[in-house]
Amino acid sequence: MGKFVVEDSFWKLLPEVEIGVVCVDGILPTDQISKEGAVRAAKLLDVANNAAERWLTSTTISTNEVVAVWRQAYQKFKTKKGARCSVENLLKRVLRDNPVGHINPAVDVSNAISLKYALPIGAENLDAVEGTFRLAQTEGGDRFLPIGEEESDPTLPGEVAYLDDGGAICRCWNWRDGQRTEVSDATPHCVFIMENVDPSRSADLHAAIDEVARLAEEILGGTVTAKGFVTKDSPEMELV
Repeated sequence: MGKFVVEDSFWKLLPEVEIGVVCVDGILPTDQISKEGAVRAAKLLDVANNAAERWLTSTTISTNEVVAVWRQAYQKFKTKKGARCSVENLLKRVLRDNPVGHINPAVDVSNAISLKYALPIGAENLDAVEGTFRLAQTEGGDRFLPIGEEESDPTLPGEVAYLDDGGAICRCWNWRDGQRTEVSDATPHCVFIMENVDPSRSADLHAAIDEVARLAEEILGGTVTAKGFVTKDSPEMELV
């Protein structure tokens, strides 16, 4: 299938980051997931919405530690105005007493794990990735069509982005996904990615990735084909 490679340009900015990766094949379309599985996924999200309050010790979202570390990380590279780590948007809803709602089992499971561990999670259609899947600080100009938009919005010079041979996959690190590798409710072959910028929370990342892998099989009907962690000392892994 190919590789996931985190390039030196990224590690020069953020050398302590750890990234967890899970590849899953054979994920069932939403309408083929059992009723019991869908109910379980929805319940997991409901529980996670409530449990996420433990991470929110301040009513100011930016001063909560799990958000502040990401705000600090995002100051180290060029971003679009207002770009934030994806987990901040989920936690902000909890803080505003507006729980993250149900969408479909795959999304519900992803959001539940992100909220439970206060770590960002992303998913891409692995069959739509062109060439090597990379995370790097880009020189800018990478083609990118955001989900829900009709006009291209290329990367900025100095921005951190997920990339492949076809352009950008996700802008401003984990902020916004593109249409080309978007996961639908019928995408069978996905790569799930979670990132951690706080070395003291490595155990949380490992537990979260284990849970992604387990629930992808138990609820979504898929088979885990690869699972691993990428660091500065081990900057790549095979995607299957």
